[in-house]
Amino acid sequence: MGSVNSRKKKLYLDFRYRGVRCREQTKLVDSPQNRKKLEILLKRIESEIHLNLFDYAKYFPNGSKVDQFSKIERQVRLSSTNKCPSFEDFAEVWFIEKQPEWRDTQIKNVEDILRLYLQPNFGSLPLNEICKQDILFFRSELVKGRFSKKQLSASRVNHIMTPLRMILLEGADRFNYESPWKNVKPIPVPKTDIQPFTLPEVKKIIKHVRADFRAYYIVRFFAGLRTGEIDGLTWECVDFHNRIIQIRQSLVNGKFEQPKTRTSFRDVDMCDAVFEALSDHMKLYCHSKKYVFSNRKGNPLSHRNVSKRVWYPLLQLLNIVPRNPYQTRHTAATFWLASGESPEWIARQLGHANTNMLFTVYSRFVPNLTRKDGTAFEAFLNNSEY
Repeated sequence: MGSVNSRKKKLYLDFRYRGVRCREQTKLVDSPQNRKKLEILLKRIESEIHLNLFDYAKYFPNGSKVDQFSKIERQVRLSSTNKCPSFEDFAEVWFIEKQPEWRDTQIKNVEDILRLYLQPNFGSLPLNEICKQDILFFRSELVKGRFSKKQLSASRVNHIMTPLRMILLEGADRFNYESPWKNVKPIPVPKTDIQPFTLPEVKKIIKHVRADFRAYYIVRFFAGLRTGEIDGLTWECVDFHNRIIQIRQSLVNGKFEQPKTRTSFRDVDMCDAVFEALSDHMKLYCHSKKYVFSNRKGNPLSHRNVSKRVWYPLLQLLNIVPRNPYQTRHTAATFWLASGESPEWIARQLGHANTNMLFTVYSRFVPNLTRKDGTAFEAFLNNSEY
């Protein structure tokens, strides 16, 4: 049995629906007349619940439990019929169910993929009638740029296809039919465009960059942090005593999130250059008691703003080939490899799960840095007796 109650002199409804307690706040002040209105409304709601006619979203379109009840009601509807649901209906249930597993950025990315690509193409089709031919045709249309103003990269096409694969595989498992996703392989993606800076270029950049950004780029070049990691870095995570930077959060699209993988949650050793740069920065250019690198108001930096106003103008001024700021992380990796550091240590510094990426992506640049292109082996043989 529900009730009409008051909180801070405003009335709210208290009732249960599908085993869930609902407390729905109203803008009505607590008065006998308003209580009577809400009691009539509550009786109507309880009658509809009893007759299985109640629609939570109709009464409370902005209620906090709209998504929750939408999921429950769709599950009830899907389980009450032997017919396989449409792609649109099942995708909506699947999306709600998966959200607790994802970070905010991933939720937004998948939501956009569903809205822009998958729902318009597969929306009304029964889930079990989508065949392999439909999947391959959709992928070919993506490659041709049918759904966007510009041609999509192979990597982007694969990202769009991933939620589709997950939805179809889950649907086949739940409704007991053979999945159409057989031997549908990702499109080959060209090797990542790695363009690390040379040591003379790095020295030139650090020498000429604005003084208040010198520490920022020293950390980027010699500690290998990701953009979100350095933008979200707080002073409490800089351990001068043990000479480590603790990576505990990342700033992505203005929101703080935990590192994206377990290995990204790490401690980065500070070399002398990084240690001294951060020590000096704390004394001279610290605008915030919380964030290591901040604007004059003490808020975290906007990497897009920094790139536009500091990074690219500096590269142009120094006549250095323009590269995105993420190349500073690639530069750190190649420097560590070139100096002979342990691959396992480098992988931990970068937050990689293993050393595979070091040898498949970065190692091809090391000969250009060290000139160890077979001559080291020749020297070893020449200096050995056999």
